[in-house]
Amino acid sequence: IKHIVFFIKENRSFDNYFGTYPGANGATTAVDSEGETIPLQHEQDQIPDIDHTFEGARRAYDNGKMDHFDQLSSVATSPVSRSNNPYANNSLTQLYQSDIPNYWLYAQNFVLGDNMFSSLMGPSFPNHLYTIAAQSGGAIDNPSTPGDNGSLSRGWGCDVPDQQVTAMNNKSSTQLQKACFDFQTLADELDAKGYSWRYYAPPANMGGYAWSSFDAIKHIRYGKDWQYVVPTQQFQDDAASGKLATVSWIVTPGWASEHPPASVCDGQRWTVQILNSLMRGPDWSSTAVFLTWDDFGGFYDHVAPQQIDGLGLGFRVPLLAISPYAKKGYIDHTQYEFSSMLRFSEDILGLTPLTKRDLEANNMFNAFDFTQKPRAPLILR
Repeated sequence: IKHIVFFIKENRSFDNYFGTYPGANGATTAVDSEGETIPLQHEQDQIPDIDHTFEGARRAYDNGKMDHFDQLSSVATSPVSRSNNPYANNSLTQLYQSDIPNYWLYAQNFVLGDNMFSSLMGPSFPNHLYTIAAQSGGAIDNPSTPGDNGSLSRGWGCDVPDQQVTAMNNKSSTQLQKACFDFQTLADELDAKGYSWRYYAPPANMGGYAWSSFDAIKHIRYGKDWQYVVPTQQFQDDAASGKLATVSWIVTPGWASEHPPASVCDGQRWTVQILNSLMRGPDWSSTAVFLTWDDFGGFYDHVAPQQIDGLGLGFRVPLLAISPYAKKGYIDHTQYEFSSMLRFSEDILGLTPLTKRDLEANNMFNAFDFTQKPRAPLILR
C-alpha cells in the first residue's frame, strides 16, 4: 500500500444503511422509550435533519439501553412526542439494498465493517477532528458564533475569531473555548517523515466547508501546509493522472454528503464517481480506501458503544474498506473507530501514534490479505 484514502461522508448509523445486510450485526427493529419493540420503517430518500448533538446522543444512548432515539427532535422543530408518533423524527428508519445498491455492491465485493464506531458521541466537528488527529481537543459539539445562521459554507475553526465550541476538560466539566486548536495531526507526522498528503474539501463559501477540519488547526490554517488543503473535485484529476499523495482525506460537498436533508441517491452517485476515478487510474493497484460516515446523525443503532473515556466511543457508523488487497465479501467484526484509520497509516508508514486513542485502536489490518492476487477494479454506474 502506497496510497491511503480516508473518505468521510455524513450522518448515518450502521443499522440505518446496513441493518438488513445478510451476515452483518444489523437490526430491523428498535426498542423505543416506552420499552416497546417496533420495526424500523423504510426511510425516504430525503428527510429533515435529526438532533445528533452530544446531549442528544447521550439521551438516545440512555446509559447503554439504546432506547431513547425516538425522543430526539428533528432539527428546528419541537421535541418529539412519543405518544403521537414514534417515527415522527425519522430516527427509527433505515434504507434497504434497493435504496443504496452500489454501497451494497462495494460490501459484497470488498469489506464491510460492522463494528466501526464514531470516535465521539456527538456531531461532525469533533468527529472530523478525530479523523486527522485522534482527538478533538476536548470539543464535544459543533461550534457556534453569535448571530451565525449555521451555514455549512462558513468555516468551523480559525476563520471566525469569535467562534466558540463547548469542550470537556479532564474533570468531565464543560466550558466554552475558541474553536481554533494547535495540537499535532497526522499531517504533521507525515511532514516530518517526508510523506505527502492532501486534504480534499469544499473551499470557503461552498456547502461542506464547515467539515474542512484543518481550518480548525491554527498552524496549518495559517501556515505553509494550507496549500495541501485543496478543492474536493481535484481528487478525480489527481487519481486519474496518478498523482495521489501518500495519505488523502476526502470531505464531501454538502449536496452530496447524505447529511439530511441531502439526497442519499445523489450522494451515492457522487461517491461512485469519486471511486471510479480512482479505480480507472494508475494508483488503484497500491491504494487502500476507508469509506465511512462521520457520526450517527440521529439514526438508530442497536449496539451500545464501549465508553473508553468521557467522550466516546460514539455510535456505530458504516465502514467499507476498498482496495485490491481487501478481502472479498468479508464482514469484519473487529472493533474500530476513526483513530483506527490513523493507526493503520502509522503502522504502514512507521509513524508514532499521536494520542492514547490511536495507540490503543485496532489498526484495520484484518480487512486485508496482502498475500492475495491484487483485485481488479469494480467500476459502477
